[in-house]
Amino acid sequence: MRPTHVLLAVLVAAVWGVNFTVIEIGLDHFPPLLFSALRFLAAALPAVFLVGRPKVAWKWVVAVGLTLGVAKFGLLFVGMDAGMPAGLSSLVLQIQAVFTALFAFAALGERPSRLRLLGMAVALAGIGVAAVEEGTSGPLTAFALVIAAAACWGASNVLTRRAAPPDALNFMVWVSTVPVLPLLALSLAVEGPSRDLAALRALDWQGTGTVLYVAWVTTVFGFGAWGWLLHRHPASTVAPFSLLVPVFGMSSAALFLAESMTPLRWCAAALLVGGVALASITLPRHRATAPPPESQPAAAGLTPSR
Repeated sequence: MRPTHVLLAVLVAAVWGVNFTVIEIGLDHFPPLLFSALRFLAAALPAVFLVGRPKVAWKWVVAVGLTLGVAKFGLLFVGMDAGMPAGLSSLVLQIQAVFTALFAFAALGERPSRLRLLGMAVALAGIGVAAVEEGTSGPLTAFALVIAAAACWGASNVLTRRAAPPDALNFMVWVSTVPVLPLLALSLAVEGPSRDLAALRALDWQGTGTVLYVAWVTTVFGFGAWGWLLHRHPASTVAPFSLLVPVFGMSSAALFLAESMTPLRWCAAALLVGGVALASITLPRHRATAPPPESQPAAAGLTPSR
């Protein structure tokens, strides 16, 4: 990757990591389901009028919108509102890599390698340590909600792979249109219209800023830039940069929210990040017979990425 592309990948990881701190601040201004609905409303408008028609079938837009937007982000916001710390949420959510591998095996028949299975086992051990930590210092229900959010993220990853959108930004903008009404309906039913109206009436610059950050910076810029990188480089080259998300997430939470990092959290972070790193490694496949010399590229294996 070019240095500018590396910097862009690190910037996206930083944006996604800081996002958890911004969500925590936003939850002081909005009920969680309303906040999530406003996030997708701001991400969809006015961008939906600028990106053109969806480039995949509507069934994929709706399926990913419900799984990623309603289920994943709804559960995440509710879990954080119930007491799950921002830094720990940024870490625990990375278990989505394990769920993605499991769902890909079940739905797509993708068999994980032994190294990937080892990485998944290490990551699950990290989740176990994090659960012990949260069980002694916070509500386990909130922890479970974030785990469920990670599972929904894994399912949405498999659906996105099936959809194979040629334009990541176009796809994400149209996906953002789907969760708005379901989340608003859930907010009215669960959180109540009086609480929603009170939050909207008390809207200030800080509340507005959190909505714009999670919508435009995290969703539109973050997913758009990530898709741009994936279009130009192998997924195995780009994906490891996502391991920086909990680093920025926990650092920003400690800096801006004064969240402490206990020894158990450091242990959970090391196990989870290390396990996801192992699970992300793609080993080269060895061919039984080599092709004739005249059919091989002059610099096999050294072809520059796009």
